[in-house]
Amino acid sequence: MTDAVRPRPRVHFTPQAGWINDPLALTWHNGRYHLFFQFVPGQTEWAPQCRWGHATSADLLTWTEHPVAIEPGDGDDGIWSGSIAIDDAGRPTLFYTSVTLPDLAIGRIRTATPTDDTWMTWEKGPVAADAPALEESGLDVVAFRDPFLTREVGANGDARWRMLVGTALRGGDAAASAFSSTDLVTWSFDGLAASRNAAETDPVWTGSLWECPQVFSIDGRDVLLTSVWQNDELHSVAYGVGEFADGRFRAESWGRLSYGPSYYAPSFFRDADGRACVIYWMRGVLDADAGRASALSVPHVLSRQGDVLVAEPHPAVAGLGLGWNTAEDGELHVAGPTPVRVQRRGGLLVITHDGSETTVPIGSDLVRVLVDAETLELFTDQGVFALGAAHPFGPVTLSA
Repeated sequence: MTDAVRPRPRVHFTPQAGWINDPLALTWHNGRYHLFFQFVPGQTEWAPQCRWGHATSADLLTWTEHPVAIEPGDGDDGIWSGSIAIDDAGRPTLFYTSVTLPDLAIGRIRTATPTDDTWMTWEKGPVAADAPALEESGLDVVAFRDPFLTREVGANGDARWRMLVGTALRGGDAAASAFSSTDLVTWSFDGLAASRNAAETDPVWTGSLWECPQVFSIDGRDVLLTSVWQNDELHSVAYGVGEFADGRFRAESWGRLSYGPSYYAPSFFRDADGRACVIYWMRGVLDADAGRASALSVPHVLSRQGDVLVAEPHPAVAGLGLGWNTAEDGELHVAGPTPVRVQRRGGLLVITHDGSETTVPIGSDLVRVLVDAETLELFTDQGVFALGAAHPFGPVTLSA
């Protein structure tokens, strides 16, 4: 089967071939967006020997794939997830999780820097941080990965880099380990930025490991975004709203952002206009004949309604898809080998697909719907839902 017979998604990034997962370090640089991503070439299943793929775009819709940015080797069996920091002089540093077989759970945080301003080739640097040792910290760490970098300016004007790393502790605590630095080279462990036990379910459950923890500000409040992991299963995306100061995140509320089997591992970024955005890994997308698996979502713009984090399609895709008024237009149906039925039942959107039913909270009447080959994304004012498939979805229709 060729792409002429089986079109690729038009506005969702997919690799030419191979497996992809987490999007990483999406950055506007010299008039283009640079996107990195977890990549396993030559197969359609995940393997621990990931590397960082690389693609660029002028508009967040049409992507050009480039050679791999960071490969395994030089002490790394796998190049796992991370993020980017750009210093005051505009110099970028990638921070990634270095893993070695057989103990993949506890990684080391390493760096890479570009050889020139094109960002096409990168050189590995030293280890920036290791998991805190039990003897020194009192923390029994059983998983450690996914660094995220942010800049914090104190009340006295002093600037300091903060690094959060996803952490699991024996006993079921999911956490974000906190490190600080003034120069992006020498790092100090500052304890836990935040933690929550897997037994806590009110108002939402956040698992026993926070993968890809990220902290950022929206409209004067700080948000901690986490991907919920437990027992080698990937679940949803949760968030806390509160205050981040001195390397500590104090949650005042918790919520859930994503629903359904596809969205995971969102990557936070600021677009060229400074908007707070995320882009997700979309699981379930597969074209076995083309030898490619998974896709990335369209970019989402984030805002707050009180303590509720709201995601909407980025203006780059505003003219695509459709707006469904659930108060006027009845049910929504998406055709295909495994059709999708979407209904409004009071304060819930109910999605039925392949024998399973998923509910998403909804407050307003409007739902944004985007179907693109093997991808389906739904946006309400209280959550987002996605499906990825091994076949293209068909036309969208509304029925009374």
